[in-house]
Amino acid sequence: MATRYAGQRIARAEDARLLTGAGTYVDDVQRPRMLHACFVRSPFPRAAIRGIDASEALALDGVHAVLTAADLNPDVREQWFTMLGRNMPTTPLPPLAEAEARFVGDHVALVLAESRYVAEDAAELVEVDWEPLPPVVDYRAAQDTDASVHDGYAANVVGRLAFRPPDEEAFAAAAHVARETISQQAYAAVPMECRGIVAEWTAASGELTIWSATQAPHEVRAYCARLLGLPEARVRVIMRDTGGGFGQKVNVTREEMAIVLAARKVPAAIKWIEDRRENLMCAGQARHETGDCRFAFAADGTIVAAHVDHLIDVGAYPIPWPVGTGAAAGMLFPGPYRVPAATFSTTCVFTNTVGRTAYRGPWQYETLAREVLLDLAARDMGIDPVALRRRNLLRADELPFANPNGMTYDAVTPLETFEHALEILDYDGFRREQAEARAAGRFVGVGTASYVEPTASGMGSFATEGAVIRVEPGGTVNVYVAGGSAGNSVETTVLQLTADALGCDIADVHTVQGDTAVTPYGAGTAGSRSGSMTAGAVAEAARELREKIVAIAAHRLEAAPDDIELEASAAFVRGTPAVSVSLAEIADLAYYQAATLPAGLGGGLESAGRYTTTHGSIWANATHVCTCEVDVVTGEVTILRYIVSEDCGPMINPNVVEGQIAGGTVQGIGGVLYEHLAYDADGNPVTTTFLDYLVPTAAEAPRIEFGHVESMAPGPGGYKGVGEGGAIGAPPAVVNAIADALAPLGVRITELPLGPSRIVALVGAAEPEASTRPPVR
Repeated sequence: MATRYAGQRIARAEDARLLTGAGTYVDDVQRPRMLHACFVRSPFPRAAIRGIDASEALALDGVHAVLTAADLNPDVREQWFTMLGRNMPTTPLPPLAEAEARFVGDHVALVLAESRYVAEDAAELVEVDWEPLPPVVDYRAAQDTDASVHDGYAANVVGRLAFRPPDEEAFAAAAHVARETISQQAYAAVPMECRGIVAEWTAASGELTIWSATQAPHEVRAYCARLLGLPEARVRVIMRDTGGGFGQKVNVTREEMAIVLAARKVPAAIKWIEDRRENLMCAGQARHETGDCRFAFAADGTIVAAHVDHLIDVGAYPIPWPVGTGAAAGMLFPGPYRVPAATFSTTCVFTNTVGRTAYRGPWQYETLAREVLLDLAARDMGIDPVALRRRNLLRADELPFANPNGMTYDAVTPLETFEHALEILDYDGFRREQAEARAAGRFVGVGTASYVEPTASGMGSFATEGAVIRVEPGGTVNVYVAGGSAGNSVETTVLQLTADALGCDIADVHTVQGDTAVTPYGAGTAGSRSGSMTAGAVAEAARELREKIVAIAAHRLEAAPDDIELEASAAFVRGTPAVSVSLAEIADLAYYQAATLPAGLGGGLESAGRYTTTHGSIWANATHVCTCEVDVVTGEVTILRYIVSEDCGPMINPNVVEGQIAGGTVQGIGGVLYEHLAYDADGNPVTTTFLDYLVPTAAEAPRIEFGHVESMAPGPGGYKGVGEGGAIGAPPAVVNAIADALAPLGVRITELPLGPSRIVALVGAAEPEASTRPPVR
């Protein structure tokens, strides 16, 4: 039987260079006479720009230019993101702020100098005549203030969408209604490598070359070509190693637009490397949202209706248009449950803070709000939260299931993954241990969270992915894919898929990605799409190539093509493995001895393929279970166990799958216990260093236990996406565990984050539970 690499725990191909410091990042790029960029940024959350005096900066030795909005912004031709299309509504995205700065860190001028050190010194010498204006800081009050972030947007509303009014009769007739306002704080992607770009204009040929820290090199190419009014063939984007992205590096941002525009004005390449303070202040925020959330229940705990009225803070310059994300949150609010009636509304508002950007599961609020509210409802009804979910979770045999907000789920296993996670925990055993702990004065709790996740979207440019496979004359194999890997092991995945498709030894397979000059178009790594879409592209490219390899082998071995098998980079006659020919010999025939082959078999070994999905989305799902202990004196939370049971279909590489889940889960834990992109009441950011913006380290990250339930997706190989789920499921699981631990004290948790001081305050303000009745199982 042929070796099958998909499904094996194969070491990541990229680790050898990344773990030894041999990776190539944007800051490693060096070009002749390269200039370095530094932005002049606003110290005010909102201020009119009355004038900019760069004379003192220009007098500094080594400074080449100081550019303002008047120099760059008029050169903009088109601004729209490929995934959304040219007709989708958008928001203002000036490369440099003009007339008015709209958040602390908004960039108003660009300094170009012979080194970063000189550029930073010069930036401090640029004199800006500021006129501070009243800012919009609190997004909850943004619609009720006279201040305006952008002209032309009444009440600071970017967009509003309502999907039917709530069924008030169903809520009025329900045996129980759970209703809470559930809110979470702003936090951010915080990749290890901040944003970075090198742009070089070659005037003689009219070509632009960009080296970018991106998740989507072909999107950078398309956007920048439109921005400058250039044919795409005149723009080349090169992406090597990218140190994390998490959504922040999918789309071209305003600073990158400014660098690209500036590149045509100077005779050398321009490099801009963002520092950590800039990243925390200017790269973007996510998760800052709230909602009036309701569930109606029958007397037995069956859900009869759901509604969420959702409000999102999108900052001053959201990228991309945020209303679609709000709609996704509303549409997914019913989750993996048997909900017969549901409605939602969503509103996005501007504030004078950093703009909202995509972040790992941008619609994540729906899971947080729903799962927290279900636990609160269960506690109020005297039902164990697990029992409440068991009564309402969808089973695999009920699918496909159309949720009332317009999402049709298929090939998911909500109840099955839920039960699997509880089995790993031994839920009943934990409840017994909890009772003993409580009797001893300890506050121990358990929380669960279940969700469904749309992956491998068939929307717009996300619906297609290409691959080119070439067997070189020496018999090794090169696979060309769009790339965008930012730690999610697309490189390793492609090797496994290609080795299986062609019957190669995986050591003979190599991948080329991230260079738009040589790779086929693809949308990059976003939306948990890479596994499924790349599998489809490789399969399409390999099909014709495999047929040609088999035909040449059959001719060489004097056998029928149907009797040829491929394994370990060789072809042999079925049942007679000693009668074989190596892939290197087959390549030699195809390239150098074409005259000896039948017509059509010579001329090399190369094939291109393109996969286009016909599915709206491929659904994945999971259940997270967290147990914790809370110190009610200090507010410290200690996670005792953390379990994830997921269904991402067959796993191409379990190491990669579990790495993705673990990384997202730790980010979700950070979003509850540590991270807060905070502003003071005047609109000043107060967490712009890692002294203030806390992230979980290896010391705080729990050991994560994995469970796998497998159902086959309708796409290639049955594979589903898994990149975002950990960050979606972790926050409510942790919140519910803390709430369960503190339930005897009467603590109700509806707002994040939950740092120690917040927990101590909740304990101090709570009223102990009046009832000690045992929960109904």
